[in-house]
Amino acid sequence: MRKPGTALVVLRTVLWNPMLLRVPPKIGLFLLRYIRKFRPVKINNHVVLHSHLPPLNSRGYSRFVAEHLVRKTEGPSHAQIGLTNACPQRCAYCYNRDRKGRLMDTGTIMRVISDLKNMGVVWLGFTGGEPLLNRDILRIAESAAGDCALKLFTTGCTLTRDLASGLKSAGIFSVSVSLDHWVEEEHDRARRYEGAFKTAMRAIDSLLDVGGIHVSVSAVLSPGLIRERRVEEYLHFLAGLGIHEAWLSETKPSVEAFWSGDKVITESERMYLCRLQDEHNKNGRMTVNYLGHFEGEEHFGCNAGNKMVYVDAFGDVSPCVFTPMNFGNVRETPIREIFTGMSRRFPSESRCFINKNFRLISEFGAGGVPIGKADSLRIMDKVEFGGLSAFNRLRRG
Repeated sequence: MRKPGTALVVLRTVLWNPMLLRVPPKIGLFLLRYIRKFRPVKINNHVVLHSHLPPLNSRGYSRFVAEHLVRKTEGPSHAQIGLTNACPQRCAYCYNRDRKGRLMDTGTIMRVISDLKNMGVVWLGFTGGEPLLNRDILRIAESAAGDCALKLFTTGCTLTRDLASGLKSAGIFSVSVSLDHWVEEEHDRARRYEGAFKTAMRAIDSLLDVGGIHVSVSAVLSPGLIRERRVEEYLHFLAGLGIHEAWLSETKPSVEAFWSGDKVITESERMYLCRLQDEHNKNGRMTVNYLGHFEGEEHFGCNAGNKMVYVDAFGDVSPCVFTPMNFGNVRETPIREIFTGMSRRFPSESRCFINKNFRLISEFGAGGVPIGKADSLRIMDKVEFGGLSAFNRLRRG
């Protein structure tokens, strides 16, 4: 792993993506300031700013520039898709735990991915359940790779060195292993699975041993960990693992057990994590990538249902993985049609949609989540969106 200088990376990025010269100067300046908050790493010829964006020298990033910065397509840039809902772990905060239905077959998954790419998706996350339990994962990845950045989220269950090598060959550029605590018993308890910690550590070792894969840890931070200011302690532990990135998010009020104000972080707590990220990225070797930093008012905002879309393992379409609302099923309606109807109701804003609107979700979610389409539309009639993020003010200005 090498960390090229930021100025050199910017120059090379422009050379790799000459259409950047057609990006409005005010947006180009915004992106330059954002890039300077990170130290890009070079892995297997990929120059990675962080794993929520395509590598800067990839065809996926070139498409992002052309389709979303220059032509300003109305389609999504980011998507996640559930490859299965099966998972040996039983996390209390799991956004997929209560989803049910008939699983999409491989042909349907591949068709939906093709449609998403045609709509503008340049970054695709494979999730679950445990996506490695889908035996066709390599075939699915191969069908999507090339001009789309692929990221895998996994508990590490069933991951071997051979499978890690296969993921790399299939075109997955980044793998994020779930690890919520540095104390083995705490992680196992949160995951309700004995051996979860050891499983994650073995998976990280296998990925690093194979090499050429961007390896991150996906950490779901509890409100207690944040309020006790122990996140620094956790980052110190992660940096010692030799991984490339700590991908951080907080527990989200996606399920009934978390529909409570004291379980949702405050704006001051979000800003604490943002400052922690920026400070660590100035001095540390490991990249820290906090989702609330990327989605904050000062950067790209919450784009659930607008530039982000989620298709669960049963084909139900939601604004994002954390928002348990259903706007249609890809077996019954083309994903483009579902997304177009949904995006008209999601103009994007500067705050996380589910953190802000979980009380509305709780009003309609007593019968279970995800909430059906009719009730989802009723919720949207009550939602009041705030202002745009800094990036979207520039983009739409």
